[in-house]
Parts: sequence; structure tokens; C-alpha cells
Amino acid sequence: MAFPTRTTSTPARRTRTAPLVSTLVLALTLSACGAGAGGATAPGEAPDPATGSTVPADPVGTTVPPSASGASSPGRTIPPASTTPPTAPATTQPTAPPEGGKHVRVAVYFLHGERVSPAPRSVTAPATAAGALRALLAGPNGFERGHERTTAIPAGTELRSLAVRDGVATVDLSGRYDDGGGALSMRARLAQVVYTATRFPSVTSVRFALDGKPVRHFGGEGVDLTRPVGRADFEDLTPAVLVESPMIGDTVGSPVRVWGTANTFEAAFGLRIVDAADRTAAQVHGMASSGSGTRGTFDLTVPFRTARGGPGELTATWDSAEDGRLVATANVPVTLRR
Repeated sequence: MAFPTRTTSTPARRTRTAPLVSTLVLALTLSACGAGAGGATAPGEAPDPATGSTVPADPVGTTVPPSASGASSPGRTIPPASTTPPTAPATTQPTAPPEGGKHVRVAVYFLHGERVSPAPRSVTAPATAAGALRALLAGPNGFERGHERTTAIPAGTELRSLAVRDGVATVDLSGRYDDGGGALSMRARLAQVVYTATRFPSVTSVRFALDGKPVRHFGGEGVDLTRPVGRADFEDLTPAVLVESPMIGDTVGSPVRVWGTANTFEAAFGLRIVDAADRTAAQVHGMASSGSGTRGTFDLTVPFRTARGGPGELTATWDSAEDGRLVATANVPVTLRR
């Protein structure tokens, strides 16, 4: 597959050892990187002069997701769980939204074609992780449902508590969370929570509890949860190219920063942007930091040209290693700004 423009690949990931700490304090106040849904800029956000998309005005509040191993992400190294003694207290986030406070952007993960797909939300600090999980449990909005975003989480599921210690988030949900569904539904709803929680750099894996009781085997299919689970445990529910930003409904200007993870043949993939007239505004070739069975990261700057602003779509594609067929793996509806 040939593309007229070539971008540089993200450097190979590097892992660093996490410092020893006794208590994780307010680490989850970091918000997910992303632009405002539907073109609106949320309070506390400002246009990114480099990309034209909206991002949190405070760079400290901008986060990026870990890779499948929890080791690294674009522009930031994510430490593994530390070796803090088990006597260290956990950081617990309140499950009720506080009054007032700063609104920050986070990402929640719904399903698109039975694969995880991020969507932006605005929540109130400091309980941003708990707020993100509550937003996830509320399900996709009308715009997202209209673009085939769904959820496997049963309606009425509630977040009872969220505690984080040594990079492991313990998520306690109401018993309704395991109602109904087969093996795929059970794994998908677990993946949605895991991806939403691990979008925060302070979380690398998740333990589950239902109505206050630890879960060892989940649902009638008996999904093994005897150990904390992370993104790598749900590779089968992750698209070959996972576009983490921009997210569905974002408003973007040229050039737009596109970053995420990929697990494709020889780490190669393509990105295409079309405008409201279905004309190609950009078409580029990208390389992840790894591929062919190992999920790597990418972080690209993509210029585009469009005759008029309005609805558009970003599509990620890759060449099948089996037959060389071009496969569309992600479709992200966005609003293009001239």
C-alpha cells in the first residue's frame, strides 16, 4: 500500500524503574489527553498551537495511556507497579462527584465492532478516575450510538468504590455488573473497565470486586481474575491500530496529532482523513515502535487540507499479513477545522 507522505516512527519504548513510595496521593487527578467532544472546548482546556486540537490547558493534567505492557506511552514512560510494602495505605477515590472543582477531560472505552474504542468525557477533579468509571457505566451518548459505539456493561451497574495501591486499581462494582452475557460479553465489559482505568499513568492493572467481595472467577464463563489484569490480557479485544487521540467527536485543525498503539505486520499502518464531501484530506504511512505480534506505540503529526470545515473521519488501515488485503481497523468521526 503506497502513500504519498511518510512520517517518522515513534522511538522504541524505554522502561524505567518506578521510585519507591509509601502512598499514592492524588495520582489519579491526571486527565486523559484528547479534544473536546462535538467541537466544544471544555472548561480548563485551550487550543493546542501545535496540533489545532483542544487539550487541557494545564499540561500537568494531560495524560497518555500505557502500552499493552504498562511500560510506556507516547512522550511519557509509565513505571511498572512499585515494590512498596503491602502495609502502605491505598488511595481511595470518592464515588460521589464533589461540588465545584476543575473540569478535566478523560477517556472512557466503549466498543466498536467488538473492539475497545475511546470516547471523551468531562469530569470533575479531584476524583477524575472515579468520574471516568461512572461516565463509562452511564454508556455511550446518542452521537456515539449513531456511530456504532456500544457497551457490554449491563445498565444500572454502579461504582461502589475505587482504591489504588502500587499501580493496581481495585474497582468495586455493584453485582449487576456480571448479569447475563456469554464469554465475549464478559471479557468485553472487563476490557472496558481495564482500558478506562489504565488510561491514567498511575494505574497499570485492575482487580475487581462485586458488592465488596473480591472476584476470583467472573461470570458463568469463569473468566480468571485471580491476579490483577491489564491491557495485554485483552489484546483480542483491541483493534490492530488503536487510535487513542483524536477521539470520536473531537474537533481538530491541521496538523492534527494522532497517537495510539498498533500491532500490525512489520509495525506498518496507514492513516486517511476524509472530509464531508468524502474527499481525501490526508493520507500518510506510519510505523509503530513494534509490531508483528508485539503491540507498539506511535505518535504522528498529520497535516491535512480540506476545502471546507465540517464533519470528517479518520481511518486507520493496515495490510493483512495473510493475503496482503487492505484492512480498515478504526474509524473515528471528527469535525475538521479549516
